[in-house]
Amino acid sequence: MKSLWMAGLASALLVAPASAQRAPVAAQEDPVKAGVDAYDRGDYRTAVEKWRPEANRGNADAQFNMGQAYKLGRGVPADSKQAEAWYRKAVLQGHEQAEGYYGVTLFENGKRSEAVQWLQRAVSRDDARAQYILGIMLFNADGVQKDWVRAYALMVRSSVTGLDPAIKARAQMDQFMPLDDRQKGLALSRKYEEEFSRGGRPLPPVEVAEVNRPVPVETRPAPPAVNRPAPRPVQSAPQPAPAAPARDGGWRVQLGAFGDANNARKLWSQVGGRFPGRQPYYVKAGALTKLLVGPYASRATAASACGSVKPCVPVTR
Repeated sequence: MKSLWMAGLASALLVAPASAQRAPVAAQEDPVKAGVDAYDRGDYRTAVEKWRPEANRGNADAQFNMGQAYKLGRGVPADSKQAEAWYRKAVLQGHEQAEGYYGVTLFENGKRSEAVQWLQRAVSRDDARAQYILGIMLFNADGVQKDWVRAYALMVRSSVTGLDPAIKARAQMDQFMPLDDRQKGLALSRKYEEEFSRGGRPLPPVEVAEVNRPVPVETRPAPPAVNRPAPRPVQSAPQPAPAAPARDGGWRVQLGAFGDANNARKLWSQVGGRFPGRQPYYVKAGALTKLLVGPYASRATAASACGSVKPCVPVTR
């Protein structure tokens, strides 16, 4: 029986903690934000010390951040069960960003049937990570009834955002699936795109398998770190709708040159959402690392993509 290989999930599917969603106050008066600032400096232990009391008092953002800390092993030992518990506390309070990560963690912890509802909620908001996982489950009949057409539609939606594991999974699907099923999947993905562009709505429920006996899923090492920038704190905000893959006309935009390559990756983690469907290129130039983004078909399309991002200069590869 055909089954998809699955790339490593932890670094590919996680972002770092979110700042508290409430009226702006001074950092010293807001422990959640102070923790995010500490996390951004790499002081993970202080971040956890700031978040834990707030999480215990019921702050959903702090609970989500504690889930991230335990998931990534930042400031505390990595513990997937603790991460699951903190994500659950957050989602039960309606923390939307936590839903996808809770679903992913349930999946990783072998709780396939429990994961489905949370993954589907995130999928309904066009969450690329949830689309990838649910697409894998539907293709492999892993805890759910097999549905190759829907699996392909979700993987198309996920892959056009540039999510590397989804791109690889879609390539495998192209090898396994009949052309007719792929065409139906593409049509369904376009229907999903229209629904998401109108603000999204709950999709038809996924049918959970009567017997949760998953097809074995092969695993392989995560792709190189160049495609997996280190997570950093971000605001919980809707991501721009992903763009269709662009033709490579040899054009990129350059966002900067850095003596420390980690700073290039850090910048991409901050602004990557403004370049949907594109990918970063980390180009060595002597002691510097340039951050390029593309591909673009022409200089005009590259220049147009810059928008309000500064500096941003069209260059040829």
